[in-house]
Amino acid sequence: MTRKALDITITKLEMTARPPGLRPPLPHGLDSGRCVLLRTRKPPVHFYRYLYGTVGGPYHWVDRLRMNEDTLAAIVQDDEVHIYVLYCDGCPAGYFELDFRPMPDAELSYFGLLPDFIGRGLGTFLLGAAIDTAWSRPITRLWVHTNTLDHPRALPNYQKQGFVPYAQEKSSILPLE
Repeated sequence: MTRKALDITITKLEMTARPPGLRPPLPHGLDSGRCVLLRTRKPPVHFYRYLYGTVGGPYHWVDRLRMNEDTLAAIVQDDEVHIYVLYCDGCPAGYFELDFRPMPDAELSYFGLLPDFIGRGLGTFLLGAAIDTAWSRPITRLWVHTNTLDHPRALPNYQKQGFVPYAQEKSSILPLE
């Protein structure tokens, strides 16, 4: 059976200065006793694939699933690739990945919530934490790409928190079997 490519529009966004003001807090009813954000240093590939596949599965994230273990390990275990996992009530709820290898630019490579945690207001909090974490380093630009297969609130959330679109392009992806 032949898989059909999915057409997408990629929106490229950036921020060139730390946004002013306070970052969004945890949603009402969730406090630091129930939710904690932890950096995972040199994560095992199987754990990273779990996060990536569970968060990105509904949105057809495929790039990292197609990588062999050594190639993926070289990326996610690099000292300049920072991966933070949000845990709520002891369970992984979401994660973000910041790539500082192209300093003074930084890329928000991946960001998202596990399906069971969508709709609780955690995405706004988690994106704010990613932005604060990125700007705690001496960067001059933070950028991210999103596309039309991502969650419908992804692009508005990025823009609400200070990212500005600078380009769009058409592309296609071949979904996993």
